[in-house]
Amino acid sequence: MRRGMRRAIAPCLGFCALLYFGYHTVQGDRGIISYLRLSAQLERTEMDLHDSNRAHEKLAQRVGLLRPENLDRDMLDEQARQILGLAHPHDVVIYTK
Repeated sequence: MRRGMRRAIAPCLGFCALLYFGYHTVQGDRGIISYLRLSAQLERTEMDLHDSNRAHEKLAQRVGLLRPENLDRDMLDEQARQILGLAHPHDVVIYTK
Protein backbone atom coordinates (compact mmCIF):
# COMPACT_ATOMS: atom_id res chain seq x y z
CA MET A 1 0.00 0.00 0.00
CA ARG A 2 2.77 2.41 0.92
CA ARG A 3 4.70 1.47 -2.18
CA GLY A 4 1.67 2.25 -4.36
CA MET A 5 1.20 5.61 -2.65
CA ARG A 6 4.84 6.53 -3.26
CA ARG A 7 4.48 5.71 -6.94
CA ALA A 8 1.30 7.81 -7.23
CA ILE A 9 2.72 10.94 -5.56
CA ALA A 10 4.96 12.02 -8.47
CA PRO A 11 2.25 11.75 -11.16
CA CYS A 12 -0.25 13.52 -8.89
CA LEU A 13 2.18 16.38 -8.23
CA GLY A 14 2.96 16.61 -11.94
CA PHE A 15 -0.74 16.69 -12.79
CA CYS A 16 -1.39 19.38 -10.16
CA ALA A 17 1.48 21.48 -11.53
CA LEU A 18 0.11 21.05 -15.05
CA LEU A 19 -3.34 22.20 -13.91
CA TYR A 20 -1.88 25.17 -12.04
CA PHE A 21 0.19 26.43 -14.97
CA GLY A 22 -2.61 25.68 -17.46
CA TYR A 23 -5.09 27.71 -15.42
CA HIS A 24 -2.73 30.68 -15.16
CA THR A 25 -1.91 30.48 -18.87
CA VAL A 26 -5.56 31.12 -19.63
CA GLN A 27 -6.85 33.14 -16.65
CA GLY A 28 -3.76 34.82 -15.19
CA ASP A 29 -2.73 38.49 -15.30
CA ARG A 30 -0.65 37.78 -18.40
CA GLY A 31 -2.86 34.99 -19.72
CA ILE A 32 -4.66 34.54 -23.00
CA ILE A 33 -7.88 36.24 -21.89
CA SER A 34 -5.97 39.30 -20.65
CA TYR A 35 -4.05 39.42 -23.92
CA LEU A 36 -7.27 39.39 -25.95
CA ARG A 37 -8.80 42.08 -23.73
CA LEU A 38 -5.71 44.30 -24.11
CA SER A 39 -5.65 43.74 -27.87
CA ALA A 40 -9.26 44.92 -28.17
CA GLN A 41 -8.55 47.94 -25.98
CA LEU A 42 -5.48 48.78 -28.08
CA GLU A 43 -7.55 48.61 -31.27
CA ARG A 44 -10.21 50.96 -29.83
CA THR A 45 -7.53 53.38 -28.64
CA GLU A 46 -5.85 53.40 -32.05
CA MET A 47 -9.19 54.19 -33.72
CA ASP A 48 -9.74 57.04 -31.23
CA LEU A 49 -6.24 58.34 -31.99
CA HIS A 50 -6.97 58.20 -35.72
CA ASP A 51 -10.21 60.15 -35.23
CA SER A 52 -8.42 62.72 -33.05
CA ASN A 53 -5.68 63.16 -35.65
CA ARG A 54 -8.28 63.68 -38.37
CA ALA A 55 -10.09 66.32 -36.25
CA HIS A 56 -6.76 67.99 -35.50
CA GLU A 57 -5.94 68.19 -39.22
CA LYS A 58 -9.34 69.79 -39.96
CA LEU A 59 -8.84 72.37 -37.22
CA ALA A 60 -5.29 73.09 -38.37
CA GLN A 61 -6.59 73.69 -41.89
CA ARG A 62 -9.28 76.08 -40.64
CA VAL A 63 -6.79 77.94 -38.45
CA GLY A 64 -4.43 78.18 -41.40
CA LEU A 65 -7.14 80.02 -43.34
CA LEU A 66 -7.29 82.69 -40.61
CA ARG A 67 -3.55 83.44 -40.48
CA PRO A 68 -2.69 87.06 -41.39
CA GLU A 69 -0.36 86.05 -44.25
CA ASN A 70 -2.99 83.79 -45.80
CA LEU A 71 -6.32 85.30 -44.76
CA ASP A 72 -9.42 83.80 -46.35
CA ARG A 73 -12.19 86.42 -46.32
CA ASP A 74 -14.98 83.84 -46.40
CA MET A 75 -13.58 82.08 -43.34
CA LEU A 76 -13.17 85.39 -41.54
CA ASP A 77 -16.75 86.37 -42.40
CA GLU A 78 -18.06 82.97 -41.26
CA GLN A 79 -16.22 83.17 -37.93
CA ALA A 80 -17.32 86.77 -37.30
CA ARG A 81 -20.98 85.93 -37.99
CA GLN A 82 -20.82 82.84 -35.80
CA ILE A 83 -19.18 84.61 -32.88
CA LEU A 84 -21.27 87.78 -33.06
CA GLY A 85 -24.49 85.99 -34.00
CA LEU A 86 -25.13 88.39 -36.89
CA ALA A 87 -26.56 87.49 -40.26
CA HIS A 88 -28.20 89.37 -43.10
CA PRO A 89 -31.98 88.72 -43.28
CA HIS A 90 -31.58 87.01 -46.68
CA ASP A 91 -28.65 84.81 -45.63
CA VAL A 92 -29.10 81.09 -45.25
CA VAL A 93 -26.91 79.84 -42.43
CA ILE A 94 -26.20 76.12 -42.12
CA TYR A 95 -24.33 74.99 -39.01
CA THR A 96 -22.67 71.62 -39.17
CA LYS A 97 -22.61 71.15 -35.40
